[in-house]
Amino acid sequence: MFAYYLQLGLRSLKRNPILTALMVAGIALGIAASMTTLTVLHLMGSDPIPWKSDKLHYVQLDNWSPDEPARDDGSPPDQVTYQDAAALMKAAKADKQAAMFKLVLPVQPENKELKPFSSLIRATGSDFFGMFEPRFKYGATWNHDQDDAHERVVVLGNDINEKLFGGQDSTGRSVRLDGIDYRIVGVLDKWNLRSRYYDLTNGAFADPDEMFMPFTTAIDLKKRSSGNNSCWKSAGDGWDAYLTSDCVWLQMWVQLDSPQHLAQYKEFLDNYVNEQKKLGRFARPLNNRLLDVKEWMSDQKVVSRDMEVQTGLAFAFLAVCLVNTIGLLLAKFTRKSGEIGLRRALGASRREVFTQFLIESGVVGLTGGVIGLMLTGLGLLAVRALYTQYKTVAYLDWSMVATTIALAIAAALLAGLYPTWRACRVQPAAQLKV
Repeated sequence: MFAYYLQLGLRSLKRNPILTALMVAGIALGIAASMTTLTVLHLMGSDPIPWKSDKLHYVQLDNWSPDEPARDDGSPPDQVTYQDAAALMKAAKADKQAAMFKLVLPVQPENKELKPFSSLIRATGSDFFGMFEPRFKYGATWNHDQDDAHERVVVLGNDINEKLFGGQDSTGRSVRLDGIDYRIVGVLDKWNLRSRYYDLTNGAFADPDEMFMPFTTAIDLKKRSSGNNSCWKSAGDGWDAYLTSDCVWLQMWVQLDSPQHLAQYKEFLDNYVNEQKKLGRFARPLNNRLLDVKEWMSDQKVVSRDMEVQTGLAFAFLAVCLVNTIGLLLAKFTRKSGEIGLRRALGASRREVFTQFLIESGVVGLTGGVIGLMLTGLGLLAVRALYTQYKTVAYLDWSMVATTIALAIAAALLAGLYPTWRACRVQPAAQLKV
């Protein structure tokens, strides 16, 4: 019977092309508006590394002024000082640990046809690659011994390797940064991060890092951070004063592979801060935090309030479209009262009439969903063009394609419930009077 009712529904829609087009257009526009914003919202807040996000923890220590908290909610600063990061790295109490900061350095290419340019570089430890798991195309990362030796080595990202070496295996070659040669030990494959979750302080949707160098090397060469720096009192003059100051400018991540390791590391942090208190630091009450990836993304409001409001408004527009569709379906089914009365007189039950017209509503929803899916694709293209900071999250994935089609059909069926119920209430006798 489903195939028969589907055939009847298609014939009915073809007999009223203008009315059908208006209903399909209403569904399609509502679906496109809601799904464009919902897709961006979904990808912004999605777990970037779901297989281990509960094992990666961001370290926060409250070394801020005793007179006021670092943040309005009383939470500790978003970053840590050099002396604290260095102490935690040296202690090596986590399964893996990586202190890091952002650098921007000039690149002097070997190829004379390329002009010098600035590159975004991440100074970090060798554990970074095991923690956040980018794939290597050529070579590998440097090791702990090279960390300790402050070796001048780098790992290139895929795009900058394409730019400098035409995508060839460049391991063993060198790249000149700010007048210093660094040996290339590895090249990453494409790393399609939706958000740069390991450095939210400097922007979740900022440009991706193009190179990676040892944290110890960057410190040894006195490379100052190009990212966010915050101080609650003067850092003093000179590089050494900066390193021993209470200015926060480093991100610190640890990997803790079990709840037991997490508890032990929390205890270690508390003991470390209490020891520092004896030296006159950390005047504020004990306020250490270890947030996992999803908790850290929530804390840093990766999904902005503006995006949530826009998504709500888009679904309100979908609701308006559904109200209009209800009116059009009601008008369409009312005009078919005579046909309904004849079918009822010939023995069709109310359930059969209800099923027939509900299937017709579903066809409208499916058609509107397909067109809405195409409009959603265009909407996401517009988002990428107009809001470049969202270019990594303005894409349809298979889950959102399925959601779009399902939402369109569900919306049309919901819109068709009342008109279909009204159609079922038609009395055959009233329609068959001469």
